[in-house]
Amino acid sequence: MRRIASSLLAAVMALTVAACGTLARPTGPLRIADGSLVPAEDPRIRSNDAARLEAFTEEVGGLLAADKPFNLLALSGGGANGAYGAGVLVGWTERGDRPVFNIVTGVSTGALAAPFAFVGSDWDPQLKRAYTGGGASNLLGWRSFAIFLYPSLFSASALRELVDENVTPELLQAIAREHAKGRRLLVATTNLDSEETVIWDMGVLATQNDDNARALFREVLVASASIPGVFPPVLIAGMQPDRTVVMEMHADGGVNIPFLAIPENLTLWTRSADQRAGGALYVIVNGQVGRNEGVTPGRLTDILMRSYDSMSKASLRTHLATTAAFAQRNGSTLALSAIPDNVEASSLKFDQPTMTAMFDLGRERGRSPEGWTRLDQTAPTAPFIPVEVVPADQVPDALKPKGAAEAVSPGQN
Repeated sequence: MRRIASSLLAAVMALTVAACGTLARPTGPLRIADGSLVPAEDPRIRSNDAARLEAFTEEVGGLLAADKPFNLLALSGGGANGAYGAGVLVGWTERGDRPVFNIVTGVSTGALAAPFAFVGSDWDPQLKRAYTGGGASNLLGWRSFAIFLYPSLFSASALRELVDENVTPELLQAIAREHAKGRRLLVATTNLDSEETVIWDMGVLATQNDDNARALFREVLVASASIPGVFPPVLIAGMQPDRTVVMEMHADGGVNIPFLAIPENLTLWTRSADQRAGGALYVIVNGQVGRNEGVTPGRLTDILMRSYDSMSKASLRTHLATTAAFAQRNGSTLALSAIPDNVEASSLKFDQPTMTAMFDLGRERGRSPEGWTRLDQTAPTAPFIPVEVVPADQVPDALKPKGAAEAVSPGQN
């Protein structure tokens, strides 16, 4: 992973200095869109839309406090490692106790898997094919290299093709049917103009079922998966409260949040004494959680990559701790499945053998109770996130760590 990531980072740094590709925008932060939009139900839940945010908060809070079982699945980012989460879901189906989720959320690569997770286990073959069928192998190919055209190493053409291939009319119809039952499919993007996380109710778009809605559905998935520096951000037309139509710059949902479990306005929510405790929260992290000690080489790219790894893992653990505190306070369960720390995991290795191996690892863990760690049973003030490892003989050859001479230990937390 470090070899690939370091090479990409070095190329980004060198070519950024040359001020190559860019997205055409005016001096101001927003660009008025050409033409007009047909007014329709806004699928966005934004931090500055108090009424919509309050309504959404009440809806989720009502589901948590209802007498019926409540299950939420949150899928994190992780690039090529999204094959792990796909495998967990398929293995979970094979184990026979995968629940129907009231809410499914996705960030980055998790946004690409979330629609399949939402419509249920009957779509497992399509989910598996999306991550192991080889369609992702062209995402970082030389044909997609476009630093001179875009503010990124690669164009989003292959990513768009992957999304278009998998987001079929049949899938959208299935999402609309489940949305009508009161279930919710949510995807997060990062609005770089306002520096906020935008939550998209994808069931609203699937229900609208016109050309604009179908195109926007795909654009949101592409935007959420657009890793900064790797793929260009996406300009999405949106109507502001004053009914002005502007072009907003949306990028990877993982820029602000590693996963979306509890809406920000609900993090301090506490059920009333007369409301039932319960609900099950499941978080699949398409990455690793534990701190890995090792000797950091003195090269600039290694220092930057190590700093990024440390920063992103610290954010992930904080987010998990906040979610665990919410679960403990409200009598909910919280289960985590993450890639074991003694596995070679690279978010940028989109080749078919590596992604298939990662899928198979997730599938085996999805079949086993050991694939999940309960986080709601730890101390409320400091939830302990254990380092996950698997026996060496269970690690697929394609995922066995290489070049580990510089590592002091496989993992310390």
